[in-house]
Amino acid sequence: MELNADFVNRTESLFGKEIYSRFSQALDTEPVVSIRYNEPKMVADENLKPVPWSTLGRYLPLRPAFTADPLFHAGCYYVQEASSMFLEQVVKQYVKEPVRALDLCAAPGGKSTHLHSLLPSGSMLVSNEPMPLRAQVLAENITKWGNPLSVVTRNLPADFSSFREYFDLVVVDAPCSGEGMFRKEQKAVEQWSVSNVEMCAERQKEILNDIWPSLRPGGLIVYSTCTFNSEENEQNVRWIAEELGAEPLALDIPAAWNVTGSLVGDSLPVYRFIPGLTEGEGFFLAVLRKNGNAPLMQPRQPRLQMLPEKLKKEVEQWIESPENFIFVLNGDTAVALPKEYAATISALQQKLNVLHCGLPLATVKNNKLIPMHSLAMSIALRKDAFTMVELDLEQSLAYLHREALSLPSQPLGYLLLTYKNVPLGFVKNIGNRANNLYPAEWRIRKNPLDL
Repeated sequence: MELNADFVNRTESLFGKEIYSRFSQALDTEPVVSIRYNEPKMVADENLKPVPWSTLGRYLPLRPAFTADPLFHAGCYYVQEASSMFLEQVVKQYVKEPVRALDLCAAPGGKSTHLHSLLPSGSMLVSNEPMPLRAQVLAENITKWGNPLSVVTRNLPADFSSFREYFDLVVVDAPCSGEGMFRKEQKAVEQWSVSNVEMCAERQKEILNDIWPSLRPGGLIVYSTCTFNSEENEQNVRWIAEELGAEPLALDIPAAWNVTGSLVGDSLPVYRFIPGLTEGEGFFLAVLRKNGNAPLMQPRQPRLQMLPEKLKKEVEQWIESPENFIFVLNGDTAVALPKEYAATISALQQKLNVLHCGLPLATVKNNKLIPMHSLAMSIALRKDAFTMVELDLEQSLAYLHREALSLPSQPLGYLLLTYKNVPLGFVKNIGNRANNLYPAEWRIRKNPLDL
């Protein structure tokens, strides 16, 4: 791989000649492919090589055509870079009670879906992405993962200023110069420059400064990048500690993982993944505790438009443990909000651009319910609430391509389609055909059988 001379000189000086040599050789090999399973939907394949720092992470020997796998679209697993799964160690070692968490730069959703699998039961996660197209992808992936304790927002970090001392945990996977992605993205190689590194480092400080008031004293911030240089990594962690006021925290990890610590001659507890040493792409992470101690700020009681009783009784039959939810009407959408976080979600909706919250159940039209795709994806779905129709691979791909299906032997009305007993989505069977209710914007664009 042909690299910028400034990058080579800077990185070799930072790594040392031996580590840089191993790194350089790794850049000429194929990127590592890894996935992480969604345990409520799919059992992990124990025949695959595990990612050492992630319970449900697995390496794949080759990159398959994920688009042609219905289980991928059903949220049974997430295609995630192995190194970034290291976030699991932070949660396991430092998050012991339910939390109110914010994933600030969350698209496309790897860390957010991981957090939904990791955080203690009863935790609520807000996943945010400021860029409109990326925010839509994030909302799609969060919906497919299926956790009803989820909120997706599209806001700038400064927009959270109204939520002072509101979160126990903030994850900032900051936009960076992307040095760790050189093996996967040629564009990252071409766009690299020293000036871009400096610009990214300053932008990261702005992001951290904007979101800092929203973290309660005593709360945790996880700062990560997919780059190597010290300006965006160690120097920014030192800045968080000294300028914002935080204590860097160490993680207890095995030496066999070959995770590198600080490379600038200090004792900061930071964690750097370098291709050639660890099996994955480049990644950096630090976890810090904000100085002080204070309880979470509690929102006021929400003003909610409750779902009419007749419709409420119907949707209560669709989900497990309906007693844990409040059923509201947002516009023309029936939504199940977790009772313990209804006030929090209501407060977020008043101040932020909320794309997704709780469990959207159905569109209400002429006082009738049309079940939504998010219900089919939810781990709270009661599968026996609908007639289930098992599809084979060819039928499943046709459904995901949003083709009309013919199900003449099935009852009329809304049917839940499954593949390998995993829900794929709804159709409305009208006899001569079944109208496909898969979201148009999510459909497989190309002919699935050609993938």
